[in-house]
Amino acid sequence: MTLTSRHRGLFALLSGLLLLAFLSNIAWGQVAIPLGDVLQTIFGQTPIQSTWSYIILEFRIPKALTAILVGMGLSTCGLLMQTLFRNPLAGPYVLGLSSGSSLGVALVLMGAGLLPTGLYTLLTGTYGLVAASCLGSLGVMALVLVLSRKLRDSSGLLIVGLMFGSFTAAAVSVLTYFSSAEQLQRFTFWSMGNLGNLTYTQIGILTVCFAVGLLLTLQNIKALDGLLLGENYAASLGIALGKSRLRIIWATALLCGSITAFVGPIAFIGLAVPHLAKLLFQTSKHGILLVATLLIGAIIMLGCDTVAQMPGFDFTLPINAITSLVGAPVVIGLIIRKKALL
Repeated sequence: MTLTSRHRGLFALLSGLLLLAFLSNIAWGQVAIPLGDVLQTIFGQTPIQSTWSYIILEFRIPKALTAILVGMGLSTCGLLMQTLFRNPLAGPYVLGLSSGSSLGVALVLMGAGLLPTGLYTLLTGTYGLVAASCLGSLGVMALVLVLSRKLRDSSGLLIVGLMFGSFTAAAVSVLTYFSSAEQLQRFTFWSMGNLGNLTYTQIGILTVCFAVGLLLTLQNIKALDGLLLGENYAASLGIALGKSRLRIIWATALLCGSITAFVGPIAFIGLAVPHLAKLLFQTSKHGILLVATLLIGAIIMLGCDTVAQMPGFDFTLPINAITSLVGAPVVIGLIIRKKALL
């Protein structure tokens, strides 16, 4: 992969912005911590106030690392889905995986009477919601994988994914109707997304899932470049469409499913970031776009989390609301810009 001087400059700029966003995310919050003390803590030294060390190491660094993984993972999913379906509005949740996760969590939080007692007790433990979310996502993924072998075109698979999403959303609505106020409140809080509840062990699990999903993506760079010009063109290049499409679906399912399981559904990041990468780098080569998408996704997610922390205030806004407020105008602006260029 040959990089132009412009691309190298942009990568250097984005790398610097990522470092700045990471440090700012740790320093700013309800308790403001000087940047010097943040750096001292990161490098193993004791800051002026011992409580700052606890806040940084036990809360803010895990949350910042989670934001980076979530931003990179969802942005990668968006790039994969937009290329696979050749649809600029395709996002990481287009296969219905997020809806499957929501259904799994809804069954635990609002449908306790539908579950066996032993299973309900298990799912309400420390990893209960994560397990329920994973099971729901895996169930939808299994159905998508089975149907992907029977459907020869990606548009059919896209429609099937949307139908799965509609079906599971309807099931969640039924459970919501019969749930109590307390059950509904817990589910609502989960659906808002939360980056701050992960332990280092959970971050390690999420990192492994991200690494495997990224590896699958890297194995399909050539296939992604070919799919941009259509499945027939990709086949003429000798690309095994069936295997490539299956690996792309696996990568998306692993990234999207694990992220949703641990932090809840996060909107617009996967949809908006790939467009920003394409607009900024002016290329269709996925080797370049993937790296750009990873960096931009991490920067925007860190920025959104910093805003959600509301520095100087004693409350935190839902991360899903912030990403929607940022992502929606970006998508609208890109559509308007594209129309103006036509």
